[in-house]
Amino acid sequence: MNVFSHPEFDNHEHLSFFCDPETGLKAIVAIHNTSRGPALGGCRMFPYATDEEALRDVLRLSRGMTYKSALANLDLGGGKSVIIGDPRKDKTEALMEAMGRHLESLGGRYIAAEDSGTSVPDLKVMGRHTRHVAGIADRTGFDGNPSNGDPSPATAYGTFIGLQAAVKHKLDRSDLRGLKVAIQGIGNVGFRLARHLKEAGAELWVYDIHEDNMQRAVDQLGARPASAEDILFLPVDVVAPCAMGAVLNDDSIPQLRAPIVAGAANNLLARPEHDVMLRDRGILYAPDFAINAGGIIDVFYERTGATPGTVRAHVDTIGDTLTEIFNRSSRSGRPTGAIANELAEERFHKHTAGAGLAPERLACTG
Repeated sequence: MNVFSHPEFDNHEHLSFFCDPETGLKAIVAIHNTSRGPALGGCRMFPYATDEEALRDVLRLSRGMTYKSALANLDLGGGKSVIIGDPRKDKTEALMEAMGRHLESLGGRYIAAEDSGTSVPDLKVMGRHTRHVAGIADRTGFDGNPSNGDPSPATAYGTFIGLQAAVKHKLDRSDLRGLKVAIQGIGNVGFRLARHLKEAGAELWVYDIHEDNMQRAVDQLGARPASAEDILFLPVDVVAPCAMGAVLNDDSIPQLRAPIVAGAANNLLARPEHDVMLRDRGILYAPDFAINAGGIIDVFYERTGATPGTVRAHVDTIGDTLTEIFNRSSRSGRPTGAIANELAEERFHKHTAGAGLAPERLACTG
């Protein structure tokens, strides 16, 4: 397994591999950049087919967090962790505790939050052995409802706001009634996004690898089920990938029939050049690290004592950020992803190491 010569290695500051034979834990932590502050990013648990697949994912995801936090104007760096295993079969309390001990050994340079395959209770178990977990505090959420720290509601709401901005730019529509949206992945974030869209009057098609998730959307939201093979290629107005990344690639892009791609999944582009492919096909792409920043915004404010109104107002700016990206793209003819990258780089390159919020301001004990 190559690291420094890996195609996804982007001058990452730190990479650690952790194995605990007693619990079966195999994990990788990647810290990409801490120029704006400590690296904060989710801890993902997924049954990767190979170690190489896990390494590729954590390198891509950690870099994406740097760009996401910078574009959202947060004093945070970018990091991510992955646990190799099936969260429905392999997850145990002892394994989560072992992960917490490894996080503590990093001294606060990386702070873990919830992600695909992990939950707030899992992070609280990790928190028995580390201060460096976030998004687990009971409080009033950005929407005024009680929250246990789960960032999914803010991620879904921010994605909804960004999707509205994309529809306004591409279709010149402010009203979403009758808008046709296909959602790939109907878990914590995808289901909440679907609910926002349903309340706005949109028509929904959904797919998820877990049948119970898909059935819930059908039963509660009146969504129409679709197959794994069809969900991205339906003749709808918007495709919203909300599961795993790299779904926009050489094979899928030529088959897309929707004029807009706007979803909550990270690293939607398999390679940077797919940004150009989307532009050339006339498809408006809402860069994933811009549209799905609601969760990291919510976690950032958890330990600052900010009011729910402050958090919601910041999440609402996702629409403004995307509108700026779309407008610059229209004026210049350059793809939206490249423009979003440039905006983020301008922001994190301006900071010097250690200029951001101290790790203890974001850490939360269990």
